[in-house]
Amino acid sequence: MLRLVDGFTVVWAIIGAYGVRFGFSDSGVSATRDVDYVLLSFALVIAWWLMLEFWGSREARILGSGSEEYKRVIASSAWLFGFVAVVSYGLRIDTARGFVGLAFPAGALGLLVARWLVRQHLSLDRKHGKSNSRVLIVGGTDSAAHLADSLKSVPAAGYMPVAAHIPGAISGTYRHSGLSVPVTGVGGDFESILDAILASNVDAVAVSAGVNIHPRDLRRLGWELAARDIDMILAPALTDVAGPRIHIQPLAGLPLIHVSTPKLAGGKKVAKRAFDIIIAGILLVSLSPLLVILALLVRFTDPGPVLYRQERIGLRGTTFHMLKFRSMKVNADAELKTLLQAQGSSDRPLFKVENDPRITAFGRILRKYSLDELPQLLNVLDGSMSLVGPRPQREGEVALYDDAAHRRLYVSPGMSGLWQVSGRSNLSWEESIRLDLYYVENWSLMGDIVILLKTFRAVLTSRGAI
Repeated sequence: MLRLVDGFTVVWAIIGAYGVRFGFSDSGVSATRDVDYVLLSFALVIAWWLMLEFWGSREARILGSGSEEYKRVIASSAWLFGFVAVVSYGLRIDTARGFVGLAFPAGALGLLVARWLVRQHLSLDRKHGKSNSRVLIVGGTDSAAHLADSLKSVPAAGYMPVAAHIPGAISGTYRHSGLSVPVTGVGGDFESILDAILASNVDAVAVSAGVNIHPRDLRRLGWELAARDIDMILAPALTDVAGPRIHIQPLAGLPLIHVSTPKLAGGKKVAKRAFDIIIAGILLVSLSPLLVILALLVRFTDPGPVLYRQERIGLRGTTFHMLKFRSMKVNADAELKTLLQAQGSSDRPLFKVENDPRITAFGRILRKYSLDELPQLLNVLDGSMSLVGPRPQREGEVALYDDAAHRRLYVSPGMSGLWQVSGRSNLSWEESIRLDLYYVENWSLMGDIVILLKTFRAVLTSRGAI
């Protein structure tokens, strides 16, 4: 399917660029030109399609989830047109810049959209149990259980754990480990493991951390799997670490995994701040009519101030006043402690009042679509907040943090973040803190852009709104 979709998209981009630049009335361009653009167009179609193949953009292991597929599509396209530009310059071929300048962005964008549509189809298939790789997990009891749950939590990735083999485990001890797949055995010798793999009829074997196998047997197992066209996956005991932080260095026959430490400083810090100022400024200007209308509605539907200022904890534990459109009645904070004690949640982080009686009728509309958060664009401009980051919390909530949760304060708090686009208030405290820590540990500007795009979708669907 991908080969057909890629071919159609590339042909569409090249023919479209040719028609816009030269028209379709003639079969070629002026004879004074050095390039026959009909032949060039044909050559570009073939070369582009082949580059997508050679660059590995159609490999099964990168399809369905993650950004690697899209990165390879862009990289292969950029290299092709970069090569065309270098050859044209080096040989002094007068290639029409308008033709190339239209074909590349149109084709790259078209390929991304087409791949996204195919991915939606593939994800639906995988959620219904189709187009998956059957996986046998080999490893320690706890690590195998964690890996099985992790694979099941992302069905779009296409890995379906069907069984586990626990070398060296005491028979029966794994029954209470939370392992969600059947266990094929506990034998630690090479023959027992290979028999379990063949009996399970799997497409891939995932070797998790804590596996009780001799390195020599593990190497031999890799040879046997390769001969039978079964993939071998190594899952180290690293959690919540993004791909760009992982670097593999072969040394003495061992693949050493280096995990770099993320630092939001220097040029990265400047880039994030510049991104915040530019986007927040654009949003404030473009949304100014809406902001005025909302302010008037807040004022006339419930007497009191338009804006609500609340002290929150920001970067490195500093305090600032976060702005919102007022969605509750005046002096609502005075009732908070009583309401929390009534529902027994005053001693838990991320405490929320269920069916909060303090919220006004118009306030519920504001909260459903997160419109009450829009004044925080002013917080972004003054530097107390960022567009993307861990959600700022009250002093009482921060007082309940453990050591891990305090790492949320290493970056500026954000209007939106990973946990907001992953379920908003539907998530538990543990899930929310894990997502926030993942963001802190793996920050990237492209990640911020992706989160912002997902934020618009989460807001429009009002998923998890409170």
